[in-house]
Amino acid sequence: SSPPAYLLRRGGRAAVIVRIPSLLESYTAGAREVEATGASVGEVLADLEARFPGLRFRVIDEQDRIRPHMKIFVGDALARRLDHPVGEGEAVQIVGALSGG
Repeated sequence: SSPPAYLLRRGGRAAVIVRIPSLLESYTAGAREVEATGASVGEVLADLEARFPGLRFRVIDEQDRIRPHMKIFVGDALARRLDHPVGEGEAVQIVGALSGG
């Protein structure tokens, strides 16, 4: 049987769909959803960085921490660290807080 629509295959590894916030669409040529592989949030972001240079730095700081204004969800769970596991078929969503006055 074929995998669900949200589960793709890249290089023989299961790929997850990553939802990109509008403030980062310039890195993904306007794509709101992209595929990536990885067993953790950090691995998924590293895979995205290889194809969309500069994206990771907008989400992760110099100390390898998720920036305070960015949130990453794996399924319904808020990922607070880069070692947060990403299971096969889980959706990853990056959310950027809007600021201003």
